[in-house]
Amino acid sequence: MTSPRPTPGVTHSRGPLRPTGAGPAVVVLVLVTLAALIPLLGPSAALHGTGEAETPGAGAIALLRTVLFAALCIPVGELFVNRLARSLPGTQASPPALPRSWSPLAAAAGFLAALGLASVVATGNLVPDDVADIDVGGLYASRDGKLALLEVNAFLLAGLCAVSRRPVTQVWPLAAVVVAEALRAHPTTEHSPLTGSGLTLVHLTCAALWAGGLLHALRTLRLWPRTAGAALLGLYARVAVVLLAAVTATGVCSSLRRMPPETVLEQLPGTAYGRALLAKVLLVAVVAALAVWARRRLRRAADPLTACAPARAEVAALGLAVAASGLLTALPVPIRW
Repeated sequence: MTSPRPTPGVTHSRGPLRPTGAGPAVVVLVLVTLAALIPLLGPSAALHGTGEAETPGAGAIALLRTVLFAALCIPVGELFVNRLARSLPGTQASPPALPRSWSPLAAAAGFLAALGLASVVATGNLVPDDVADIDVGGLYASRDGKLALLEVNAFLLAGLCAVSRRPVTQVWPLAAVVVAEALRAHPTTEHSPLTGSGLTLVHLTCAALWAGGLLHALRTLRLWPRTAGAALLGLYARVAVVLLAAVTATGVCSSLRRMPPETVLEQLPGTAYGRALLAKVLLVAVVAALAVWARRRLRRAADPLTACAPARAEVAALGLAVAASGLLTALPVPIRW
């Protein structure tokens, strides 16, 4: 019997997984472009034929919100997976090798996105045409303005924590961003806003752990021996099942609060929010299918790290789901009929 063909980019069956070539870079470039086009072009496409008015600058707002969400996922995922890595047997005596942190860059991107969103709030929820249009002092006079300032300062502090000797301390400013987003998404004029904020808090936290954690886990596998990498991926997969359940449950509850069950079938295809939500649901369904595929390979394949192929596709689909989430925040909330 001949030996199986070696996996491209792997030099030894027990060595780390190191994909090579220009293919991955091209794929990343295409996915980043798609993730940017979804929020930029999405509002016009989603609103077409619905009779709803488009908010001025909706594409720019959706893009900024997408960048903010992605900037939140990256450091949260790093903290999560690094904690999982330290909990594996044998890592206490010799700390495992970890990839270079992307948290400082993510904090910088999040700071700029939060600053852009704060300028929108300071201009009366319009994209400013000139710096003179921005009323910075007015931010302190409104709830949305204070929350926008909180996010700006939280990302700045998270960046400082990320480059400090104790990067784990960035968990506190990141938690402040999550709380601010949960409160912003549900104004006090909404029916039972605290319930909605609680659902968003859990949804956003679990989604950041899931998406950011998988990205960092795959980066870590490139540095670890294959056996240890399979153990880390397996531990992440067990936690990801709980995260998927929480994301699904809170997402369904939040959607039904904005679209009562008797109106869902009409509002999904007939409103911009419903169309974007439907696209996000389909993406999450694809992500769930890829996660199941990866888990089956992890448990049954001769080489558990063959699960990395569907896991990379899962990361890509999660990135598009993040872009769809940013798009949702820029669309008009459906009317409760």
